[in-house]
Amino acid sequence: MPEARAGAPALDETMLAMDVVDTIRHADRLVERELAGTERQARLRQRLREIYASQGIEVADHVLDAGIAALEEKRFAYTPKGEGWRRSLATAWATRGRWGKFALIGLGVVVLGWGVHFATVTLPAQREAAAIARELQHDLPRALRAEHDRVLAGTQEAGPRAEAARLLAEGEAAARAGNAAEARARRAALADLATRLAQEYTVRIVNRPGEPSAVWRVPAANPRARNYYLVVEAVDRTGRPVEVQVTSEEDGRTARVSRWGLRVPEAEFERVRRDKLADGIIDQPEIGRKRAGTLDTEWTVDTTGRAILSW
Repeated sequence: MPEARAGAPALDETMLAMDVVDTIRHADRLVERELAGTERQARLRQRLREIYASQGIEVADHVLDAGIAALEEKRFAYTPKGEGWRRSLATAWATRGRWGKFALIGLGVVVLGWGVHFATVTLPAQREAAAIARELQHDLPRALRAEHDRVLAGTQEAGPRAEAARLLAEGEAAARAGNAAEARARRAALADLATRLAQEYTVRIVNRPGEPSAVWRVPAANPRARNYYLVVEAVDRTGRPVEVQVTSEEDGRTARVSRWGLRVPEAEFERVRRDKLADGIIDQPEIGRKRAGTLDTEWTVDTTGRAILSW
């Protein structure tokens, strides 16, 4: 066995020094008490000698000194390395048996929640957005143009044609700007204009037993005045009711109705009243005609065209 290099401690002395360090390290009270004074190394050496003597072990002073020096230099101490991602990953893998099941359950909940959210929120929103985009790019422009062309085909009057051109321009501008609600509103207005132009009906005074043919009202703005109205209805060629758009002058409400009150002068009101009182029949009930292709009604009586919806 080769001899140890000159000056190098023997293996047994090194092992004994390590044991000395371990003895000091585990004797916390001893270290705390003996290393506190000025003669700490001498007292510590004497204390260690007594400990080993009680165990039947004789330790040379230079071995004790080497152990004390090693303790102070922390030569045989283990200092764990700091936490790093590799250490954390290794620790997680080593302890996967404890947390793996819960992690899988949590992952399953997350995946399930994402799937439900995607199916109930994200996917419908994407479909709705795609439908709106398709409507704005294709459906609404075509529908606006179709309703505009229907208006032009139904009238030669300048007023309705100009109104149709305005509604078309506004609807197309709204579609280009991505405002579907405004574009739809213009399409609906064009469709209503085309429907009103296509209508053809006769306006006649209601002349049935138990129903009024004329009424008068006291306006709220002038309690001393009276407004006179004929109760009229719109009917087609076969006598069936036709709903027309009427706006009340009392509250500004607009509705599609087949019967309304048409404002007339007091003299017209009295003429109709006397006519009905004479024999219960109005001799000339027809007082207006609305022809296809126009928005205006041709009246045979003196009227402002203003109306009420209830009486």
